[in-house]
Amino acid sequence: MESTEKTVAKALLDIKAVLLSPEKPFKWASGWLSPIYCDNRKILSYPELRENVCRWMADIIAARYPDVEVIAGVATGAIAHGALIAHLLKKPFIYVRPKPKDHGTGSQIEGILEEGAKVVVVEDLISTGSSSLAAVSALVKAGADVKGMVAIFSYNFNQSRRAFENADVELNTLTNYDTLIEVASQTGYINASDMGLLKEWRYSPATWGKNE
Repeated sequence: MESTEKTVAKALLDIKAVLLSPEKPFKWASGWLSPIYCDNRKILSYPELRENVCRWMADIIAARYPDVEVIAGVATGAIAHGALIAHLLKKPFIYVRPKPKDHGTGSQIEGILEEGAKVVVVEDLISTGSSSLAAVSALVKAGADVKGMVAIFSYNFNQSRRAFENADVELNTLTNYDTLIEVASQTGYINASDMGLLKEWRYSPATWGKNE
């Protein structure tokens, strides 16, 4: 039976939530050149896949964090997925903005968060981990007891792994970059000759492609 990691990776490729283009790389907002572009919001347009992804994430949360009291989504990409997961688990939902609003109450966290509440954070995508961990920091500052994070996809950068370890935040993902490029190769989405470039990028994403 195919693993969930491979099933999700194949689905992301099938719906073009993930695009791979090692020869004509994408440019990220950070300035990094990347052979991959991921937009997990596309999952929301596919009801069966959307339901499966949210159920798999809910199952991870129920198994690993049975005492969870609140589900928190990271704005904006994980708001919809987080709300659906909270609905499945029958838990309150909140979401965390990248920074406090510059109007009204100036809130960074939207929804009701009681002091000491046990929270699991939902993310759609993990790159360097900085924005995800900034959301965790905001929750902790507001009095939450953050138990862990569940995400759809991670690029598996060494930088992000160290960041989560240093922050003492447990990260669980449905699938990841290594599995995705393996599935892409097996299904003929990419050529065998592309694998070297794709593997190189994960180990040095900040400098990849800039010496050509």
